[in-house]
Amino acid sequence: MTGLAGRSEQTVQPTFVLVHGAFANSFSFAPLQAELGLLGHRSVAVDLPAHGFGATYPPAYQAPQDPEGLATTPGAIKGVTLADNTAHLIGVLQRAKANGPVVLVSHSRGGITATAAANARPDLIDRLVYVSAWCPVALDVGDYHAEPEMAAVDSASLTLALAGNPAELGLLRVNFRTADPEALAALKAAFLADGTEDEFRTFLNTFQPDENLDVGTSADRAQAATWGRVPKTYVRLADDASMPPALQDRLIREGDELTPDNPYDVRTLPGSHLKWLVDPAPAARLLGELAPLTG
Repeated sequence: MTGLAGRSEQTVQPTFVLVHGAFANSFSFAPLQAELGLLGHRSVAVDLPAHGFGATYPPAYQAPQDPEGLATTPGAIKGVTLADNTAHLIGVLQRAKANGPVVLVSHSRGGITATAAANARPDLIDRLVYVSAWCPVALDVGDYHAEPEMAAVDSASLTLALAGNPAELGLLRVNFRTADPEALAALKAAFLADGTEDEFRTFLNTFQPDENLDVGTSADRAQAATWGRVPKTYVRLADDASMPPALQDRLIREGDELTPDNPYDVRTLPGSHLKWLVDPAPAARLLGELAPLTG
C-alpha cells in the first residue's frame, strides 16, 4: 500500500525543524535542506519573528551606504522578545507534530529559543539537537560570556561593524556589508576561519543586519521536569571560535548533571561555527543517523 493510506504500515519519518542563530534566517539552511532531502528526510527551516522576509534592510544599508542613516533607522525586530520567538516556534512544532515525530535542531543563539520551547511544550518534540547552540542551565546566557570558557572569544568581531547604539535603536545592528578589512577579518576569524573568502562573503550576504536584544532570564534556563524529558543530542563543532568547544562541553556537562538519567548523545563535527552549513553533507548524514532514534 502506498500514499497516506499506508502510513500506518510504515515507519513514519520525522520532520527536522531547523532554528537559526543570531542575524541568520531560514535561507542559511538551504544547502543543508537540499542534502537532507537527497537522503530522503523531511525538513522545515524556521524564520523567527522579524527574520527572513520579515527583516528590515534599510535603504542606508544598500550601496552606497549611509552610515548615519544606518545608525538611526528603526528596525522591525525592536521589541521582539524571546517569548515571541518561542510562541512562533511552538506554532511550527504543532503543525509539524501533526505529521509525525519532530526533531528540533537549533544552531547558536537558536538554542535559547529551542530550550524555551522544550520547557513549555516537551510533548511536541521527539528529539532535541543542539549544534554548537546555547542551552543555558547553571547561568543566564549573558553570564556565560564572563566565564573562563569564553575568555578566548574575540568580542571585537561584531563591535567593529556595529551600527548605531543598541540602547537607542532597541536592537543590535551590525553592518555585514562593511568594506572595512579589519572588521571583515575579525568576522571571518570568528565564524568561518576555515572557509574561502568567497564562501565567507556569500554567507555574510545571507545575514540580516538586525537582531533582538532579549536572550532570556533564569526562568528560561533548561528545566529538568520538561526539557529534561526530551531525548537530546549535542553536536560539537570542534573548531568553533565564537562558541568554543570548552563552552560547548560545559553546556553538555551541565545538562547531564541536570538530567543524569537522560544525558546528551554527543557527536562531533570538524569545522568552524558556520562550516557545517557551508559544507552540509556531513551534518546531513549525522542528522540522518538520528532519525531511527526518534519517535
